[in-house]
Amino acid sequence: MHKLTLIVVALFISVSLFSQKSVYTFTVVKENPITSVKNQASTSTCWSFSGVSFLESELLRKGKGTFDLSEMYIVRRNYEDKAEKYVRTHGHLNFAPGGSFADVIETLDEYGIVPDDAYTGLIDRAERHDHGEMDKVLSSYMKGIIGNNTVSTVWNKGFCGILDAYLKEKPASFTYNGKTYTPQSFKDFLGLDQNDYISITSFTHHPFYASFPLEVPDNWRWANSYNLPVDEMMAAIDNAIMKGYTVAWASDVSEGGFSRQGIAIVPDENAAENAGTDQAKWLGLPERERRSTIAGKVGSEVLKEKNITQEMRQLAYDNYQTTDDHGMHIYGIANDQNGNKYYLVKNSWGKTGPYDGVWYASEAFVRYKTLSIVIHKDALPKETAKKI
Repeated sequence: MHKLTLIVVALFISVSLFSQKSVYTFTVVKENPITSVKNQASTSTCWSFSGVSFLESELLRKGKGTFDLSEMYIVRRNYEDKAEKYVRTHGHLNFAPGGSFADVIETLDEYGIVPDDAYTGLIDRAERHDHGEMDKVLSSYMKGIIGNNTVSTVWNKGFCGILDAYLKEKPASFTYNGKTYTPQSFKDFLGLDQNDYISITSFTHHPFYASFPLEVPDNWRWANSYNLPVDEMMAAIDNAIMKGYTVAWASDVSEGGFSRQGIAIVPDENAAENAGTDQAKWLGLPERERRSTIAGKVGSEVLKEKNITQEMRQLAYDNYQTTDDHGMHIYGIANDQNGNKYYLVKNSWGKTGPYDGVWYASEAFVRYKTLSIVIHKDALPKETAKKI
């Protein structure tokens, strides 16, 4: 991962400040219902946890009640699809545990969905997920398959056997509240329809108001997103939240502005006011040193942020500063003590930090570091909907 040294330094600093009381005072403007915070633990399945959390909030919004849906059922089904595409492309595909929201939403009709009790993906009485060994075994197996001159007709059986061993066999049917369902009939019972949802992004290397497959490794399905100017993308997020919808959010959390103290901002390392009393010396420091120092202040001081433009977004995407490394779930809006807007973000790292697994991401951070979002199509502003 890029910027690794800086990230490690920033995380160590932020962890050391982890127990300190936040200097922020937030006032909630709008907060939509969510289910409990889960823990993806030692897995790279944030895309499934955040996508499932989004669907669980959809069920709350629709008055269906509270459901705990299985993230690992979706992980299992997508690993199978990914392996087949990896073979079809002769290994020219990102075969890794990461994924996108399309893997959750665009598979609903084909694979359905199941409650967590019907498929936990845990074996040997484990209480937390750990896919380190499984991911390595699957990767080695697939490299061996495509390394041959020919591919047998039974390779998929071996692959599924590995998944069965580590995650258990996927259920053909199960019982929920005394009634038997298949994954498809349970999806129908919940009233979930993949056609109700739309993916949105914002970059200038494709025409606005058209759709294109976002060029990131984890978009292995090559799923399309509609391309909007950043102001309209942000308006779509705000409109969704204020109308009672939530937002599945693909972002980049690898920079120092994403603090383990539950704050995500884009601090301006060139702002003299962020230096404290030693402003003269501050601006003479190398940018790398200023950035590292600022990273240690995130969450413990209220810092001046950058003014994010469409051009800044594009540059960060083009030079690999913005990568598709984490999926989360936006469910509300709040203001800090200075009136600045923040988004309430449900993470999947367990009930950690001062906000028990919730992050407050500034408007600048969301504007800058959003790769894509998924919302209900009815949450899109009418003016924007007409354009696409």
